[in-house]
Amino acid sequence: MAELRWHPLIRDWVMIASHRQDRPQMPKDWCPFCPGSGRVPDDYEVYRYDNDFPALMLQPPKPDDVATDFYKTAEAYGKCEVILFSPDHSASLHQFSVEHIVKIVDLWTERFAELSKDERIKYIFIFENRGEMVGVTMPHPHGQIYGYPFIPKKIQLELESCREHYENNGTCLICDMMKDEMKHGDRVIFENEDFVVFLPFFTEYPYGVYIVSKNHKQNLTQFDGREKTNLARALKETTGMLDSLFGFPFPYMMCMHQDPVNSGDVSDYYHFHIEFFPPMRSSNKQKFNASSETGAWAHANPTKPEEKAAELREAHRRFLGSQGTHK
Repeated sequence: MAELRWHPLIRDWVMIASHRQDRPQMPKDWCPFCPGSGRVPDDYEVYRYDNDFPALMLQPPKPDDVATDFYKTAEAYGKCEVILFSPDHSASLHQFSVEHIVKIVDLWTERFAELSKDERIKYIFIFENRGEMVGVTMPHPHGQIYGYPFIPKKIQLELESCREHYENNGTCLICDMMKDEMKHGDRVIFENEDFVVFLPFFTEYPYGVYIVSKNHKQNLTQFDGREKTNLARALKETTGMLDSLFGFPFPYMMCMHQDPVNSGDVSDYYHFHIEFFPPMRSSNKQKFNASSETGAWAHANPTKPEEKAAELREAHRRFLGSQGTHK
């Protein structure tokens, strides 16, 4: 069963995908993403794999006969893909060379461009879930891409805020946010020629860093070769920094925010960025989204961002030192 159901209270679609309950817990001695499994090429570097249990499909089933005059359903049209980062089952993103991460960025870019050709797809969401704490059932290094037939609520809210800021000030909200962070500097972790990594003033998570393009661009297809290389470098250093915080593989959700597709031009006021949501608040304590966060969307961060930014800068220095690089 796969369908969309309209949530009238928040005016958003909910993906009903009961077949995903059948996802297996993989045996420890076999992985479908490893060469030799018969499911992927034997000699790939990076690879796109269609999700075996997609919430959205190019040929979705007809919704169940549950709609009423009040409640709406729709076909679960869209695309769910898996992006395999490497054939190495035990590797992590920060362990790859910058050159290898560029190949991942190139594949993301290729899939963004291809999926955007489908006019029924309105938003392309590239993300990585890392660690059992965030629900990962497959430890092989990979990310995912969802092509939604609607613009998700959080993205809608960002777009509305950015549009309102542009109409009132004539400038990009995310550009202004980045400039203020860089001006004051106490939450900036590191930067390179094209990207800056900081812990936002308003961060909901203790270690919820953003990677923001210094150039006012909206999606991966607009980046040139240097920008893609510097994005790869920023991803390597950010994920390596997180693993260096406490000396163990740090769980996170990495979410790439780009402009919608087939939905009008937002280039004046929207801006490419990546948001991280790591569910740890210390080496041995989890940051839960409890009743306030979940039931009211009223977030409480139990830490001071400026202090956590200092921790992250030190972890970044440790990671660079482990790579033989010092700043």
